[in-house]
Amino acid sequence: MSDHGNESESEEIADLSNPDVTTKYRAAGDIVQKALQKVMEACVADADIAAVCEMGDKIMEEETGKLYNKKVKDKKIEKGIAFPTCVSVNEIFGHFSPMKGESRILKAGDVAKIDLACHIDGFIAAAAHTIIIGDEKVEDKRADAIMAAWNCAEAALRLVQVGNTNTQITQAFGKITEDFGCKHVQGVLSHQMKKFVIDGNKVIIGAENPDDHVDEFEFEANEVYCIDVVVSTGEGKGKETELRHTVYKRQVDTSYMLKTQKARQFLSEVQKRFPVLPFSLRAIEDEQVARVGISEAKRHGLLEEYPVLKEKDGESVAQFKFTVLLLPGGTKKITGLPLGPMEKLVVSAKAVTDEEMKKVLASSANPKKQKKKKAGAKDGEDKEDKEGKEGKEGDAKET
Repeated sequence: MSDHGNESESEEIADLSNPDVTTKYRAAGDIVQKALQKVMEACVADADIAAVCEMGDKIMEEETGKLYNKKVKDKKIEKGIAFPTCVSVNEIFGHFSPMKGESRILKAGDVAKIDLACHIDGFIAAAAHTIIIGDEKVEDKRADAIMAAWNCAEAALRLVQVGNTNTQITQAFGKITEDFGCKHVQGVLSHQMKKFVIDGNKVIIGAENPDDHVDEFEFEANEVYCIDVVVSTGEGKGKETELRHTVYKRQVDTSYMLKTQKARQFLSEVQKRFPVLPFSLRAIEDEQVARVGISEAKRHGLLEEYPVLKEKDGESVAQFKFTVLLLPGGTKKITGLPLGPMEKLVVSAKAVTDEEMKKVLASSANPKKQKKKKAGAKDGEDKEDKEGKEGKEGDAKET
């Protein structure tokens, strides 16, 4: 099992003040972008969700496998999937990554949410995107959910700046979703990410409610955040479905000697291949071992479950997720696709009317780059991008 518990050794160098860390985040981001685009293209009418998810995972495994293959201090650099590919449709949201025999077929008009993440050396890049299956024009409440979620994500990108607070993001979500007659789903959190930590302690809550409280904090330089926006046309309250939950994460603080051989075999494979990051049961080589092992491992609290949730039947849920680096030169978005063709196909009769949010959305997402006062500053930014690319390409050649 990998050792990710030595915080004292890694804490000093494992943030964006280390150029190598920044390069690894960007490399993982490029792979996530590629995988997300390919999965999006594969999401067509009559496509099998399990096959699409399997394809997304395979792309992330293959692409991360091409980089950083030179040992460091006689140790291999770990890389691969940080969150398995999930495709959740319509009122279903979150973590639908089915086994082959329990899959579903995509239909024209479905609202499909694609969610995935990979890592290089524990530095994680995550993204999610919503599409409408087929090329039909959408002008009903599906469009309201998608455009509300998109505008929330765009506002968050402009507000996640050093010195701003998580409360500002939550309030922005509330104002924008209200303008579209939608609600941000309760319980959805955006997390700070660290090395091998996909769900850090500093969080942004998507929707304020009396049952959930998070501490207010200011964003600081050299931090990394995964911004997760999930918007519903319904009540904004997710309920667990009857669908099998297939995404899990090892609870590293809990240990127990499992009784059956298959359960021990299952846990051994999890600890070897997925010691700290989420995985799908589809990734376990022997399906029978997965089905038997998961039951016993859950019973003894060895795994954290990512449930498949749903809104009320007939409602629509949209999701956009992206990863940002709070670099010295400003906030850099490294994952997340543009709306693309949906800009013309998804038409909501509603719009952002809140004056403060209109100003936020009208501002540049890259304000630092607009200033052309000093050539040296611009050259420094270009140099940073160039160095990042060169570092990644150099490591890729070490395969």
